[in-house]
Formats: sequence, C-alpha cells, structure tokens
Amino acid sequence: MEKSSALDYINQMFPTEASLSGVEPLMQKIHSEISRVDSGILAAVRQQSNSGTKAKEDLAAATHAVEELMYKIREIKTKAEQSETMVQEICRDIKKLDFAKKHITTTITALHRLTMLVSAVEQLQVMASKRQYKEAAAQLEAVNQLCSHFEAYRDIPKITDLREKFKNIKQILKSHVFSDFSSLGTGKETEESNLLQQLSDACLVVDALEPSVREELVKNFCNRELTSYRQIFEGAELAKLDKTERRYAWIKRRLRTNEEIWKIFPPSWHVAYLLCIQFCKLTRTQLVEILDNLKEKPDVGTLLLALQRTLEFEEELEEKFGGGSRSRETGNDIEDIDRGEKNNRTVSDIRKKYEKKLAAHQGTGSEEKDGPNDLSAPGAGFNFRGIISSCFEPHLTVYVELEEKTLMEHMEKLVQDETWDIEEGNQTNILSSSMQLFLIIRRSLKRCSALSKNQTLFNLFKVFQRILKAYATKLFARLPKGGTGIVAAATGMDGQIKTSDRDERVICYIVNTAEYCHKTSGELAETVSKIIDSQLADLVDMSEVQDEFSAVITKALVTLVHGLETKFDAEMAAMTRVPWGTLESVGDQSEYVNGINMILSNSTPVLGSLLSPTYFQYFLDKLASSLGPRFYLNIFKCKQISETGAQQMLLDTQAVKTILLDIPSLGKQTSGAASYSKFVGREMSKAEALLKVILSPVDSVADTYRALLPEGTPLEFQRILDLKGLKKADQQNILEDFNKRGSSGMVVSQQQQHQQHIISPSVVPSAPPPTTAASAGTTGGGVMAGREDVLTRAAALGRGAATTGFKRFLALTEAAKDRKDGPFRKLFNA
Repeated sequence: MEKSSALDYINQMFPTEASLSGVEPLMQKIHSEISRVDSGILAAVRQQSNSGTKAKEDLAAATHAVEELMYKIREIKTKAEQSETMVQEICRDIKKLDFAKKHITTTITALHRLTMLVSAVEQLQVMASKRQYKEAAAQLEAVNQLCSHFEAYRDIPKITDLREKFKNIKQILKSHVFSDFSSLGTGKETEESNLLQQLSDACLVVDALEPSVREELVKNFCNRELTSYRQIFEGAELAKLDKTERRYAWIKRRLRTNEEIWKIFPPSWHVAYLLCIQFCKLTRTQLVEILDNLKEKPDVGTLLLALQRTLEFEEELEEKFGGGSRSRETGNDIEDIDRGEKNNRTVSDIRKKYEKKLAAHQGTGSEEKDGPNDLSAPGAGFNFRGIISSCFEPHLTVYVELEEKTLMEHMEKLVQDETWDIEEGNQTNILSSSMQLFLIIRRSLKRCSALSKNQTLFNLFKVFQRILKAYATKLFARLPKGGTGIVAAATGMDGQIKTSDRDERVICYIVNTAEYCHKTSGELAETVSKIIDSQLADLVDMSEVQDEFSAVITKALVTLVHGLETKFDAEMAAMTRVPWGTLESVGDQSEYVNGINMILSNSTPVLGSLLSPTYFQYFLDKLASSLGPRFYLNIFKCKQISETGAQQMLLDTQAVKTILLDIPSLGKQTSGAASYSKFVGREMSKAEALLKVILSPVDSVADTYRALLPEGTPLEFQRILDLKGLKKADQQNILEDFNKRGSSGMVVSQQQQHQQHIISPSVVPSAPPPTTAASAGTTGGGVMAGREDVLTRAAALGRGAATTGFKRFLALTEAAKDRKDGPFRKLFNA
C-alpha cells in the first residue's frame, strides 16, 4: 500500500483524538489476521510438496502402460500380415478355378448354340425349298438370334460357312416370296384358295428378313398395281383434263375391290397408304404433262372441275391417312356457297356459267358411288394436301381473269342500278351497292380459298384492289361537278358547283359509303393475310385502296361546302346591292342575312343526321373557313358605306356569326361545339374589325386601322377610305400621313402593286389571315396613338345614335367584354 493511501486509511479510522482509544483493539485484530494467514500459507506449501511426489509416480505408471500397448499393436500387425498372405494364396487358387469354369461354360454354350445353328440352318433350308413360309418365318427369327451370338467368331471358317449358307437361304426365300407375290392380282388367288394364306405367311418371312426387302416388295407391288393405271390414262382418250375425275374413281374402286385381298399385308406395312402416295405422284406427273401440252388456254370450267375433284380427293386421303381430320372448306365455283342468300339478285352467276361449260361432261362422276375405304391411318406425317393440286397453280390465271371480268360486270351493274338513295328505316346511310359489292368479293374469296391459298389467291386479291379502286372512281364521278365550257365562263359560273337538296343527301351517302369501304377493305386485307400462304402474307396490303376512298371522302365534303357557297352567291350579291351609303337608320338584320339563315336551316339538319360526328365537324370547319373570309371580302365589293350603313352591316355580321354558331345545334351534333365556336369567332373577327375601322372618325381612321388590323396592307387601307366616301384630295393627305408613319412596318411590295386591281369595288381582295391583337409598336410618341385614345374615339362613334339597331350593336359590344377571347376582348384588355 502506498504511503499516502496508508495515511488516508489511518485518518479515516482515527479522525479525532478521542478515537485513538481504539488503537489497541485494532492492533490485536490485525495480529490475529496475520497469524491466520501465515497458517494457511504453511498448510498450502506442505500439500503442494506431497502432490508433486504422487504426480511423478502416476507418470511412471502411464509410461509403462503405453509401452505394453505398443508391444501388443506390433504383435497384432504381424499376425494380420500373415493372415493377408494366406488369403491371397487361397484367392489365387480360387480365381484360377473360376476362370477355368467360365471358359468351360462358354465353350459348352457355344458348342450347344453351334449345334443348334447348324440344325436350324439345315431345317431352314428344307423349309425354304418346300415354301413353308410360316415355319420358315419363326425359324428365321431363331437363326437371326443364334447368329447374333457368333458375331465375335466371324473369322472362324466354320462360322463363315454357316453365315454364307444362311445368306443364300435368305436369298432363296426372297426369290420364292417375290415369285409368289407376282401372281397376286392375276386372278390366281380366286382359283387357288390357299394362295392368299400362303402369301400372308410369306409376309411373315418378309418381316423376318431385312427392312429393305419389305420396302422392295411393297414398291414392286405398287408399281405393278399402277401399271394398268399408267396404260389406261396415258392413252389419247383418257389423257385429258376433263377425265381427271375418272383417275380418282379408278384408285378408289381399286382400293375398294381389293380391300379383302390386301388384308394379307400386315397393317404396319401401310400398303394402301404407300400405294396412294405413288398414285398421287404419278398422277401429278401426268397432269403436269397434260397442262403443259395444251395448245391454248384451258377451259375455265374444265380446269376448275378438275381442280375441285383433285382437292376433294386430297382431302379424303388426308382424313384417311393423315392422322387427323380438318373440316372441309366449302365454297367453290360450282357449288352455291351462300345458300341462305341465293334469292339475292347480286349472287354470283359464275356457277351457272361453269355448269353450262361443263354440260358435255355430265355423268363422269358416276363411277364413284361409295365413300373411301376404311383403312387405319399410318400416322406417317405425310401431307396429301397439295400433292396433286399444286400443279394447277401456274394455270389458274384464266380463272382469275374470269373472276375479274365477272366482278367488274357485277360492279358496273350495281352502280348502274344504284338509286343513290337510302330506303326508309335504314340506319346505316350507306349505299346498297357497296355492301353488295363486298358480299360478292367475299364469295369470290371463299371460292378461291377453297381452290388455292398461294399465288392464285394473291392474284385474286390484286383483282379485288382494282375492283374497289374502280368503285371509288364511280363514287367520285357521281359527285356534282362545276360548270364548264363557254356558256359557263360567259355567265360567270365556271367552276361553281350547284347542289340541290337531293344532291346534298347523295354526297352524304357517298361519304358514309366511302368510309364503310375504307374500313371493310382493311378487314378484307386482314382476312386474306390470315388464310394466304405465309410467304405472301406480308404483301397483302389495302393502303392504296383506302387512300382512294379517303380521297373520295375529302372531295365529297369539299363539294358539299362548295355547293353551299354557290347557294350563298345570291345573298352575297344582295349584300352588295344594299345602298349602305344612303341608309338612314339601323334596323333589324338585313334580308340577305335571313337568306343565309334559311339556306343553312334547310341543309344543316339533314347533313347532321346523315354525317358522322367526325365528318360533320370537318364540314363545319370548312364552311366557317369559307364563309368568314368571303363575308370579309364581300364588304370591299360595296360601293360606299356610311356610318349608319357600317353600323347596320356590323349588326348583320353579328347575326351571321350567331347563325354559324347555331349550326351544331341545328345538326344535333354538339360534340365539337366548343372548338368550332372559337374557330367561327376567329374567322368572323376580321369582318367585325374592318367595320369598326370604317365607323371610326376620319382623323383617327389610320390609328384605328393599325390597332384593329395590324396585318392589313396600305392598299386595303386606301379601299377603306373609298368605302367611307372620301374624295381623292382628302384621301391624299391621310394616305401620305399613313405611309409616313407606317413606312417601317408597311411597305407596298411589287406583288401588291400588281394586285391593285383587286381593290376595285367589283373585285374581291385575297382572304386575310385571322386577326391578332397587336399594338404595332404603340410606345409613347410612336407611330400610332395610344390604345386608350383609339378606343375612346371608337366608342364615340355611337354618340347621338338612338335607333334600336345601334343600341343592339352596343349591347353586343358590351357582351363581348365577358368573352375570354375574340377581337372585342382584346380591345378591352388595355
């Protein structure tokens, strides 16, 4: 313990002098503790001394025990080595004995099998000589198994001799079997009752021989069966296209009559199946030769009849041998594909034409009365579809040409018989000729798809394209045309389109019909691409045809707008004949406005009920974009407009605008009314701005013109001065001031100088673009007066006017303040 710690401990135990009285007891306690600790240390030292001696004794005993254990282990290892040596000597003797036994057993077995092989070969030789096929087949199996055991002894002379002898016996059996089968089909099987049984047993021998023997036998049998077929149908009488059906009748009759006889063949041989394959290949070769040797184009009826019978025959073979069945595609050139609609006057008459052409060939199918024979399907995966019929493909152009001629005749007749009207109660508003045309096309497609799905179908698809394009041309030609010729030019009607109420309905029908044709032609292309060969599917496209019908729709709607424009001619002329310069007061809207309203009120409900929302909206936009600028240009045609006349004309402008805004409601199609209203407001705003410029005082007319018509030209401004009735001398000062102050932004170009004649009262200037709010550089001390000053002067136009019409104009102007867009709103947003 450190000195400072001892002092701290003493001070802690005896903090005062009075506490020193406890020193003696504490000292005694400490001495007692020291004595106790010394005793414990002494006892521990004595115990440790005794433990060390005992540990040495234990270690000596353990060392002795380990030595004894090592001795015993060495002794056991020695004995194990002795035992292993003894076992190896015993196993060596046993292995020698085992090898000896194995060799003896193998030798005995080989000698036994050799004896059996020799005996079996001798027996097989006897059976072969006596044509005992059933026994020989079983013996062949046994000899084949025995020979397989001697593959390792091929070099031994005895084995070589036996194998050579066995090979000769098999050759003898093969020659006997082939010789016996050569009598099959000669009539001997009916005379010799046991011949069929003998041939059935011979089939067992063939199965026991190599597979090549069976293939050769079946091939020889098929060639022999088809020899008579080749002789019959290579002759001049039957080697014709119109005799094709008799070919299939021959093979079916052959299969049917020999069904019982051919049961001698095992089902696994599929003799009838292989015979049909050989028949199809031979028939295809002969038909190709017949078709190639034709001196002129084949008769369509004969060609299609042969093709149809070929397809039916292939379908029967596929259902019988193809391992599955597929529903037959009905619809061809001879049978009526749509029996439920046979009373319709547009049903194709191709069937009648072909039946007339084939009248000379009636009864050729009488040879086949029963269905195909019932044989088990081999499941070999051979596809009979197209094995023969594909040879007709290069020669079907005459069929496509006939289809095109027939379709074109039908289309011409449909258009000729078209009433260009819709029956009452018809909800589609589509011309019946279009629906009937697509019905005929679908039937033609169904007929062709039953005959071919390759190049012929693609060629027919091109025919469909030409037919539909021709129909689109017919629709286009039916649209009303503008006046042409010397008389039309002399009367000012050259290019104008006059349409009656019936013409407008016909135009709507044409629009709907073209839309129907556009959609249906796309669906037709999808249908063809699904059924045509995959290599041609990417070439199937109706985009050009659809473009044709889209052009018809556009032209029809434009024609509709032009027809209404022509109707507006009388009202526009009446507008210019009004004495605007001498008008004394502002009244209700003018008569020409009522005329415009009547024209639109009569036409719009009919158009809205016939056109789809999309095309009706397109028509509205075209009408607004035509009537707005035309009304603006028509103002320039007036001679002189007084202040009162300008007020009346501004009132008429608002009335025309209201009439245009009411068109969607009249047509009962308000889906796009919001965007249309903005469009009308934009188109009519230029005319309103022009009239407000005419209403402005002379001293501020230039500033008002720049504010309301910032894109106007000096030529138009000069015409406005003419409309206000100013004399040339008065105009000169205003024009000089206008040109001086606006020369930086409005320079008369050479082109505008060439167009100066447009500003004359009898000729209309070009349509202006939509007006935009612009200040045209209205900075302090700039080219034009401030906006507020211009608006104040424009508002002063109505001072002192107390007529009802002008009050209505002011009310309309005030109401325009609440609109979010339009020229009036831009004026009041200073």
